[in-house]
Amino acid sequence: MANPTKPGKLLINNEWCEAVSGKRFDVINPATETKLTDCAEGDQADVERAVAAARKAFESGPWKKMSARERGRILNRAAQLLERHRQEIAELETLNNGKPISETLHVDLTLAIETFEYYAGLADKIHGETIPVNGPFLNYTLREPAGVVAKSFRGTSHC
Repeated sequence: MANPTKPGKLLINNEWCEAVSGKRFDVINPATETKLTDCAEGDQADVERAVAAARKAFESGPWKKMSARERGRILNRAAQLLERHRQEIAELETLNNGKPISETLHVDLTLAIETFEYYAGLADKIHGETIPVNGPFLNYTLREPAGVVAKSFRGTSHC
């Protein structure tokens, strides 16, 4: 397997950028203990930038007006792209985590693709429902996005 990796950056607001701190960390192939590349090391400031960008996109971007069916099509497209680049992604992930290529290729990527396909099919089937209650009342549910959530490696959540 070749090592086609290049230094990594953070993807925030649809742009590749360095961490605010400028910090980077090495990505090591655990099978050979050789350095594959290095990546931007995001921290609290980067999480806050990402959350602000995601909140802006959530509140004013195209997602708010997009139909559930359109969202499902996007998830299906993600599954198709994973399938199209299956070999390349499997090789990179095997270099990154040291597991056999056959497991990455036939288990990890298969499950990832199937997960995208499952939720793509479910996207336009999530809806509210009425719930029977005693008395002259109408009780119903409405399922809608919760908003922006981020989870840092240090365990801090932001909304």
